[in-house]
Amino acid sequence: MLTLPPTVRVFLAAGATDMRKAFDTLAAVVRGTLGGDPLSGHLFVFCNRRRDRLKILHFDGSGLWVSAKRLEKGTFSWPGADAPAAGVELRAGELALLLGGIDLRAARRRAWYDRRPA
Repeated sequence: MLTLPPTVRVFLAAGATDMRKAFDTLAAVVRGTLGGDPLSGHLFVFCNRRRDRLKILHFDGSGLWVSAKRLEKGTFSWPGADAPAAGVELRAGELALLLGGIDLRAARRRAWYDRRPA
């Protein structure tokens, strides 16, 4: 179970990423493709071509973390290469749903007030 503060942003790298990549090469993808800062403390999520493995890159203030999840059966709902090049931004709750197997494309958000921190 991930517990994330509301100030943490979550970015999905659309399309497929080579899961052989580790800390430095994933950080280079964040800088180059997503246009983000891997040392920002935000979460950057990557998926393989078969959509059965995920990696999350996160900087906790003292170093980079790479977390991985492999599904034994099924696939993750993942945006294709036709998504924006800067990736797709999710809320922490939406990441939890994605990790739990919920297809976010089929879900819809109801009208709701949400004051996001600046």
